[in-house]
Parts: sequence; C-alpha cells; structure tokens
Amino acid sequence: MALKSPTLSLKDLAGLCLDHLAKNPEQLAEFMVQSGLDPTSLRRLVGTTGFAHGLVDYVVSSEPLLLAVAAENNLKPESIVSTWAKLHRHEA
Repeated sequence: MALKSPTLSLKDLAGLCLDHLAKNPEQLAEFMVQSGLDPTSLRRLVGTTGFAHGLVDYVVSSEPLLLAVAAENNLKPESIVSTWAKLHRHEA
C-alpha cells in the first residue's frame, strides 16, 4: 500500500500523535515525564494550540516515535515533518 502525503493541520497531526501515545502507555508515560504533565494537566491541555505544538515538537524530535506515528497512520514521515516545519516557519 502506498504511503499518503496529505497536508495536515496542526489539530489533525496532534490528534494522530496523541492517538498513538494513547495506544502505547509506555510512550505516553515518557511524554508526560518529559513534558512535566500529570494526568489532570494532560486532560486540561488537550485541544489547546500550545499543547498541540508541544506534542508535535516532541514526536518530531524522536525519529523512532516519528516513524511509528507515520507507519500507524500510513503516512510518509516527510508529511509530518513538513507540517511541523510550516508551523515553525510561521513563528519566525
């Protein structure tokens, strides 16, 4: 099956990343440790732009995690990185 290269919004990409972490408790726990979030904070922040940015930054910073999220969603890793790069270009 060919990998997809859709244009992803920040919200959509963060949703894919969070879904992956939710299915992989060890990776979710590591994200929470690295970000300093507890379960209450995580629930409160989900859906915010700042959380979405941080989550996508976290995923892109780890090649194994990036590849896992891409594979799980039948996406080219480049499409995730492209969305991430566009987000940071708008911040410059």
